[in-house]
Amino acid sequence: RPGRAGRGVDDLSAELDGECEWLVTNGVLPADLVTRNRQVAEAAFRPWSPVFTHGDLQIAHVFVDGDEITGIIDWSEAGQGDPLFDLAILTLGHEKHLGDVVAGYGADVDLDVIRAWWSLRSLLGVRWLVEHGFDPFAPGCEVDVLRSRL
Repeated sequence: RPGRAGRGVDDLSAELDGECEWLVTNGVLPADLVTRNRQVAEAAFRPWSPVFTHGDLQIAHVFVDGDEITGIIDWSEAGQGDPLFDLAILTLGHEKHLGDVVAGYGADVDLDVIRAWWSLRSLLGVRWLVEHGFDPFAPGCEVDVLRSRL
């Protein structure tokens, strides 16, 4: 089944348009911040070869012992998708470590696409976080990620 990153471009674009409109209309984020990140997010809307993805590969889901990964949990969003989506979620809010993470993947990693997924994921996440009592404005969270694209 398609995972979170495996949704079609039309579906993602429509969802993103709706979230961007909500963010501006409700005064959650300034229009220029939303518009710029919506533009950045466009780079994620390109053809990719679907691979099996975790779908929510964040550092809290990865267990390590020293330099060795010993486990990965929470596979509820797993499915077919863009492999760069997993790399983007893993590095979301940790841009200074992006080079270290992608070093093992060779020269084929498009950093602009990873940054596009950061913008897309952050724009889609702000409302959910606000509505569920979380603070997307906390240091290093979604709004900081969006501001880093200006």
